[in-house]
Amino acid sequence: QVQLVESGGGLVQPGGSLRLSCAASGITFSMYVVGWYRQAPGKERDLVASITSGDSTKYADSVKGRFTISRDNAKSTAYLQMNSLKPEDTAVYYCNVLVAGNNVWGQGTQVTVSS
Repeated sequence: QVQLVESGGGLVQPGGSLRLSCAASGITFSMYVVGWYRQAPGKERDLVASITSGDSTKYADSVKGRFTISRDNAKSTAYLQMNSLKPEDTAVYYCNVLVAGNNVWGQGTQVTVSS
């Protein structure tokens, strides 16, 4: 059974930083593209960043230069380093892998950026 567990969310002031983690089990983690998504209240779930098995990365325009996605295959864990956080980054953040055509999601972690 594939499982993803996110952690690292919390309350942070504007301009602050957080690092999210996504721990995977039940898959050969190194083989899969990992995506970080976020969903704010009343809005759709949007892709924030992704990283391939070869460490190629992509970012949404809104987070380029502020967020960095990375992975540690030995730990089956992906990370999202978030710097210079803004109130509009407030959302529930989810990690995702596509396994045999099925989207697998974690439970999400809340990030709130507020003074």
